[in-house]
Amino acid sequence: MMNSYEISAEDTPQTDRIRASHARILVVDDQSSNVQVVGLILGTLGHEIIPASDGATALKRVAALVPDLILLDLLMPGMSGRDVCLELKKNPEWRDIPVIFLSAADDKDLIVSALDAGGVDYITKPFNQQELISRVRTQLALKAARDRLKELAEDKDELLGILAHDLKNHLGGLNMSTKLLYERIRNLHDDRIQRLAENAFYSSGQLLSFVKDFLANAAAEHRFEPQLTTVDAAGTASAAIRLFEDRVRHKQLEIQTDFPDEEIIALADAHALDQIFSNLLSNAVKFSPPGKKIYVAVRGDGRFVECAIRDEGPGFTDGDKAQMFRRYGRLSARPTAGETSTGLGLSIVRKLVLAMNGELNCESNHGQGATFTFRLPKAKY
Repeated sequence: MMNSYEISAEDTPQTDRIRASHARILVVDDQSSNVQVVGLILGTLGHEIIPASDGATALKRVAALVPDLILLDLLMPGMSGRDVCLELKKNPEWRDIPVIFLSAADDKDLIVSALDAGGVDYITKPFNQQELISRVRTQLALKAARDRLKELAEDKDELLGILAHDLKNHLGGLNMSTKLLYERIRNLHDDRIQRLAENAFYSSGQLLSFVKDFLANAAAEHRFEPQLTTVDAAGTASAAIRLFEDRVRHKQLEIQTDFPDEEIIALADAHALDQIFSNLLSNAVKFSPPGKKIYVAVRGDGRFVECAIRDEGPGFTDGDKAQMFRRYGRLSARPTAGETSTGLGLSIVRKLVLAMNGELNCESNHGQGATFTFRLPKAKY
């Protein structure tokens, strides 16, 4: 039997009652006397106490009203405290609720096993009043801090998303206008004005590229869930290549393709696949010296669609390979025509490929170019 004792409100320090923040605490114990003791100690601090006598009841209580903290008896008949904790952690809406185990057993292996199930702390019975108050207060403070940080992060992401979205719209219009202006000015044969227009067109394009990368990375970071459908991989690659025609021509590059005569249909998110091709082509164009070739291939490989982009640029060092997929990673190679590089492109590609149940590989020797190959599941007919 669990040991318990009674306590009066007068035994609770006045300072604790004043300083305690109000929280909803679920107390789960098959011994009602223990629930009463905990309820009396914590209730005098202003906390709302929700009792439960077994694991099944505890889960029902959580489903009805999510608590801020759970005090959970480890050894209960039927569903143990460890089992209850494992069930809580399966639910995304409950997994962040801190769980403090209550145990009369001094079995360290049992306690470690309970903590491995997701508990944040444990308290031994019979309860020491000050220890109970201190540990509860600590976990509530940590939860409040986590909730505040999560709220701040969401506010920051929302603000940055709004700013970036507005910047994207304005920069897109500016880039289009400067492109038209640049094309008109070329007919005036005034080298000075032409250079100014070219610089404006180039700079707006770089800013637009950065904002697009930022938005794509933010989308990939926030648990991107692909909308899988049937997508023509070669058709998507061809559409992406057309977007780079001006840049390829400007740098005197050549893109060679190796596409099958029949359609190769991938099971993928159409927007994500387009983003992957665009990012890999953008890198290949940026880092290719003038006069070089870029090779794009799409082929069927059993149950997969395999796509490869190969360039004749500087390739990657061993140090580059260790960090090429990190956000904002700075690699040894530099764009060959002064283009900007955010360090986000490859990070975005990796996240999108993995989210679509694919594989990504890079083969490269320093000074001998690089080949990025990704494989996605082939659609079944």
